[in-house]
Amino acid sequence: MKTNIKTERLNHAIQEEISMILMREIKDEAIKFVTITGVETTTDLSFSKVYYTVLDDTKKEETKEALERAASFIRTKLAERIEIRHTPELKFIYDTSIAYGNHIEKIIEEIKEKEEKN
Repeated sequence: MKTNIKTERLNHAIQEEISMILMREIKDEAIKFVTITGVETTTDLSFSKVYYTVLDDTKKEETKEALERAASFIRTKLAERIEIRHTPELKFIYDTSIAYGNHIEKIIEEIKEKEEKN
């Protein structure tokens, strides 16, 4: 997806603001340990995909449901803080890239160990 500088700045601003909102204003404990890893906003600014991870993988589904419940509250807070005509709708997506990176790292370590034994 091609993004321009204005959209990239907006993505960064949304990411920072959502992180602050989650840390300071959300009362739901299921969301307290969420890390926002990235945001992708459509060129027409109607939707933003908000990528997140959680410390405890077992709470992944619970966290997704809590984020979906809080989405309208978060969007309202974003509208107050970011000056754009239309605040995009938020879609929360679990970021698998960190888990994937850890998996690849583990495979590389196993290969190294096998090579050292030979």
